[in-house]
Amino acid sequence: MIEGVIDEFDAYTGVGVVRDYGGERFFFHCVEIADGSRSIDPGTPVCARRAAGHLGIDEARVVTPWSRDVVV
Repeated sequence: MIEGVIDEFDAYTGVGVVRDYGGERFFFHCVEIADGSRSIDPGTPVCARRAAGHLGIDEARVVTPWSRDVVV
C-alpha cells in the first residue's frame, strides 16, 4: 500500500505522480483514480495500491483521495 500525496498531474496527458511519505515516486494514469473523476489536484493526500507496471517499474493503482482529518 502507498500513502502519500499527488506530486504532479498533467490533465492533458492524464498522467500523474504520487510521492509517498518516504520520497519514492509512483506514476499513474487518470483511469486509476478511484472516484472516476479523471483529474486530481497536486497536494491531494492519497492512498493507492503498489503494482508492477510497464517495463518493471512499480506504479500506483486505485488512487484514492483521502483526508487525515477523518476520524473513524
